[in-house]
Amino acid sequence: MSKPFSVSVTPDWQGLVDCILRKGTPKRVHHIELFLDGEVQEAICQRFDLVSDLNPTDPAYPLQRQIAIQRFLGYDYVRCPVQGLDFQFNYHHADDTAALERANGRSYMDEHRGPITTWEEYEAFPWPQTSQLSTQTLEWFERNLPEDMGIIASGGFAHFAEHLTWLFGYESLCYALYDQRDLVKAISERLIILYKAALEQILQFKCVKIAWGSDDMGYKSGTLISPDDLREFVLPGHKLMAGMAHAAGRPYILHACGNLTEIMPDLIDDVRIDGKHSFEDSIEQVEEVKDTYGQRIALLGGIDVDFLCRSDEAAVRERVRRTLDKCQPGGGYCLGTGNSVANYIPLDNYLAMVDEGRRYTQ
Repeated sequence: MSKPFSVSVTPDWQGLVDCILRKGTPKRVHHIELFLDGEVQEAICQRFDLVSDLNPTDPAYPLQRQIAIQRFLGYDYVRCPVQGLDFQFNYHHADDTAALERANGRSYMDEHRGPITTWEEYEAFPWPQTSQLSTQTLEWFERNLPEDMGIIASGGFAHFAEHLTWLFGYESLCYALYDQRDLVKAISERLIILYKAALEQILQFKCVKIAWGSDDMGYKSGTLISPDDLREFVLPGHKLMAGMAHAAGRPYILHACGNLTEIMPDLIDDVRIDGKHSFEDSIEQVEEVKDTYGQRIALLGGIDVDFLCRSDEAAVRERVRRTLDKCQPGGGYCLGTGNSVANYIPLDNYLAMVDEGRRYTQ
C-alpha cells in the first residue's frame, strides 16, 4: 500500500475557523472541499485500505467511514446536512464517461420545465415539511466525532437560487420573472421558511463549527437572473442564514458558481458572508482577488477543475505553491479545487494537490 502524503496532519477545527475569519497566517495550510464524489471516496478507501478495521454491518459504518476518509486526507471537518429537505425535480439521465464511472450514470436538471410553473402545481407540489426534518446524523456526530474535528453544516439548505431554478426550470423561471412574479415570490418565501427551520436545528449542535450555503447563481459572464432579481428573491435568504450563523457564533461561507461580479458588494456588505467558494479560471483566478475582496472575506479553493483534469503532477504542484505564496499570508485562504472533487479529475492529480498543500512552508 503506497502512502500519498509526505507530511502528517492532525485535524484542527479551531485553526480552520480562525483561518476563515482571517485571524492571521495559520500555522499550516487548511484544506476545504464542498464534497468528494462517492466514486473518488471509494477509490481512496480501496487504494489506501482505509476501512478494513471497520464493520460494514454496523449502522454507523457510513459515518465512521466518512471520518476515516476526512482524517486520512487531512481535513479538519466532516460535512453533514440535516435530513428531510428532499425535493422532487425533473431530471434527464445519461451515461457517465468518467474514469471512475458512476454506476447509475449522471443526472441533469430539465432546464425547460420544472415541476412548478403554475399556482395549481405549486399547491399540489409535495413540499418538505419542517416537522419531517431529522438531525439523527448530527446527533451521532455530536457523540462520536473526534474532538479535533468539527462539522461543516452543508447540504440540504440555503439553495435559494438553485431551487427556484430547478422547481421552475430555468427557461420557465425566466418567463415567470416577467409574467408570474407573485409565484416566484411565493416559492422564495417558502424556501426561506424551510431553510430557517433547518438551520435553527443545525445550530443547536456544538459540533457544528461552520455553516456552508451552496447556491449557484451565475455562468461564465454574468448572473443567471438579473442582479436586481437576485436581490429580491435570493439574497435575503442568504442574509438570514448568515445572520443566524453569526448570532450563534459561527462563520457563514458560500459556494456559488458563476460570474458574481455585480453582486459581490451585496454578498460582502449586506449578506455578510465570511468566505466565498467556487473559482473558475475563465471567470477569475483566486490569486487575482486576494488583493481585492480577498482582503475582506476568505477565499476557499480555487485550483481550477479543468486545470486539474488536463495537467500533469508537476504542473499541479507548481500551481499549488504559486497559489499559496499569494493567498496564504494573513490567513483567509483554504486550499482546494475550484468546485469539488469530481470523479473525472485524475485521482493522482487531486492527491498531488493535497500533498503539496501539506508540504507547504513559507
